[in-house]
Amino acid sequence: MNERKPGPGRRLRIPTGGAAYHGAVPVPKILLYYAFTPLPDPDAVRLWQRDLCESLGLRGRILISEHGLNGTVGGELSAVKRYLRKTKDYPAFKDLDVKWSEGTGLDEHGMSRDFPRLSVKVRDEIVSFGAPGELQVDSSGVVGGGERLDPEGLHALVGRRDDVVFFDGRNRFEAEIGRFRDAVVPDVSSTREFVAELESGKYDHLKDKPVVTYCTGGIRCEVLSGLMRSRGFGEVYQLDGGIVRYGETFGDDGLWEGSLYVFDGRGSMDFSDHAAVLGHCVACATPTNRMRNCADPSCREQLVVCEGCGESAPDARCGVHAA
Repeated sequence: MNERKPGPGRRLRIPTGGAAYHGAVPVPKILLYYAFTPLPDPDAVRLWQRDLCESLGLRGRILISEHGLNGTVGGELSAVKRYLRKTKDYPAFKDLDVKWSEGTGLDEHGMSRDFPRLSVKVRDEIVSFGAPGELQVDSSGVVGGGERLDPEGLHALVGRRDDVVFFDGRNRFEAEIGRFRDAVVPDVSSTREFVAELESGKYDHLKDKPVVTYCTGGIRCEVLSGLMRSRGFGEVYQLDGGIVRYGETFGDDGLWEGSLYVFDGRGSMDFSDHAAVLGHCVACATPTNRMRNCADPSCREQLVVCEGCGESAPDARCGVHAA
């Protein structure tokens, strides 16, 4: 088999799909990753990434901009490993921030059941805060972001300071089933609402405190920490690798509580067999970590709905779109 050198501008044709297991037991995996790095030709990267994923039988969602790459892909383990190896061969992505998790399964074609399709798009922002002109990146990542803390460094900070504030960088509904203990959860339903939320004055009392921003995999809080610093928050940190890396390190025996919401078919994931259940069904108040879409097709809100009510009340809607 002849392979071309990977990289933007090269159209890959690799005759190895997700269904080619060569007799081995297929193992479904999901890869979450991002890189902030200048990309002079995002559309060339889009074509390369699309062809690479199609050739390997991967599904998922990849966003590309002049600021970098952000994606989640799923498929058979060997195909996902091959994808990661070839993506990191491109110099701009050699330091890609990567997290692995278990997929729920593969279909009869060897494709991930956790994603309905493959989507690879170019956007103004790889995280849509609505402030593309404010974001600056170089080969080291976001310019002006908060100080990075790994999970151990986070514990060290909390151990020596009693005024540390956890600041959730996700959508409000994600925090309903899991969050860091005593975290501040902004009242936002999308990242585009964060700038107005920060400028509202609600959090000005935190500007002289150590604030640790966190999110699922680290990308949203990397941008958010820079937005906070430019708006007068003096001591801002970002949890490097996000909740996923923290959970890999400490599971449910640290400062994290509950389940982690994920934007794929799994809905949520736990880090151990003793994860706390923080969510309560909107219909019957039963403790649950199960999430589902608002029944209004124009709404992006997610609701906590137990399995029983999900079956008996399929038209459940959020408060804004309640009948």
